[in-house]
Amino acid sequence: MIPLKRSLSHPPFIFNKSNSKSLRSLIKNTRSTNETFSSPIPIFYFKFSDSTMPIFAANSSSFSKVNTYFPDSVNQPTLTSTAQTFPQIRTFCVKRTNPNAELSASNDIPIVSTVSGPIQTSQPIDAGSSMRKPISLWPGMYHSPVTNALWEARSSMFEKSGAEKDSRTELVAKTPSMSRTSIAYKFSSDYILREQYKNPWDEMRMGKLLEDLDALAGTISYKHCRNGDGATRPILLVTASVDKMVLKKPIRVDFDLKISGAVTWVGRSSMEIQLEVTQSTPDSPDPSDSVALVANFTFVARDSKTGKSSPLNQILPETEHEKLLWKEAEERNKMRKQKRVAEKKDVDNRDEDRLNALLAEGRVFCDMPALADRESILIRDTRHENSLMCQPQQRNIHGRIFGGFLMRKASELAFSNAYAFAGAAPCFIEVDHVDFFKPVDVGNFLRFKSCVLYTELENPMKPLINVEVVAHVTRPELRCSEVSNKFYFTFTVRPEAMKEGLKIRNVVPATEEEARRVLDRMDAERSQ
Repeated sequence: MIPLKRSLSHPPFIFNKSNSKSLRSLIKNTRSTNETFSSPIPIFYFKFSDSTMPIFAANSSSFSKVNTYFPDSVNQPTLTSTAQTFPQIRTFCVKRTNPNAELSASNDIPIVSTVSGPIQTSQPIDAGSSMRKPISLWPGMYHSPVTNALWEARSSMFEKSGAEKDSRTELVAKTPSMSRTSIAYKFSSDYILREQYKNPWDEMRMGKLLEDLDALAGTISYKHCRNGDGATRPILLVTASVDKMVLKKPIRVDFDLKISGAVTWVGRSSMEIQLEVTQSTPDSPDPSDSVALVANFTFVARDSKTGKSSPLNQILPETEHEKLLWKEAEERNKMRKQKRVAEKKDVDNRDEDRLNALLAEGRVFCDMPALADRESILIRDTRHENSLMCQPQQRNIHGRIFGGFLMRKASELAFSNAYAFAGAAPCFIEVDHVDFFKPVDVGNFLRFKSCVLYTELENPMKPLINVEVVAHVTRPELRCSEVSNKFYFTFTVRPEAMKEGLKIRNVVPATEEEARRVLDRMDAERSQ
């Protein structure tokens, strides 16, 4: 940090559009003088990634790096009582005193907001600054503040790895505690962070939380694969699947939130990471009631040069709880293998009576629409779609589209679909097992297609709305389109809305293909 030194022989500088060039000149001249401020004036800080520069200082000859200056109670800093309000831009970063320090196994990662000015600098950037890191290590700067922080920690692991080695180092056994990582959301004290995560109904944006969960799981997997000797040959770690996630209690954005996790199971080239989302509120002071959600992510390893499966460091559970988690993960892995074998068998041996019963009401809609049940609706009439080009800013550290980004976009489309269908704000309940079939690359044309697949109306005060979202990777120049992901979300509506007379309609298929999709989902739900 270069100390700010300049004598103050003029009134405090007031920034506005007409004198922005003068302010730039003042900053430039200030950094090259050897005189020191002698009059007390307010301090305002620029934030340029890991380096922070004060524009105005009071009675100080040297400054250390800081992550935030203005308290949360202050929304707009001013230079004097008569000064114009200085515009501010808020960014987010990980609170880290040494930018090159690797994330330790026991570290919590606090997510904090900082204030940055609207003017950029041409001064040289310190070699340790994140702004000198290759752009391939910094795709996270365009994602959520949590993803930014996690990928900053992950980028330091890549920097320490150096160049790719010609051969893999010897595999080692690591304990779950060696990969354990936590992130803390200080919602109660950080207003700006809270604004980033709340939806229009002052509830948690579940799509952003899913994105953060994937980023944290990826960071944990990289920590497990590093041997700490700087000689680990880089491997590709990709999200293979995500097990069903059920929300155990509502997540609030006015109380602090914590996500923690570790590697719980390792096969030859795959691993499972379990994450827990916890939040203590006045309604649930008991720590045992603080768990809001549990997520299990499966990652697979590929050799960075050959693309073939790559062996992983094995896991060595120590405590009874870690051994129990390992056993549960082993059972889930066996069940996944059995499910894949069952899916390869003939799926046409289905109960034809169930199929015909589903199609019966749909045929009335198609053949006699005037006589169809007014409290029912066809699946095709609930469809929504979202299309986008996959941009470089959305890629992960391997140059492909970040899996958490896909989950967030699918979640947001599913929420919108349920909202338009129900006529009231939906409440997230669960997201079913997610498989990642195809990688999504930068430049792909991505289409998300959603529909309400079926509803469950047995409980009139808590109807369930099951939404399917299918992600298609479309390549117009090749005249091809492939399914990359399928997502299944379940929502409900508040009991207050049902008491006020809200009616949730029954959803029926019109074709045999739609009926089979409905039966597949119903059977999958019953088997879990």
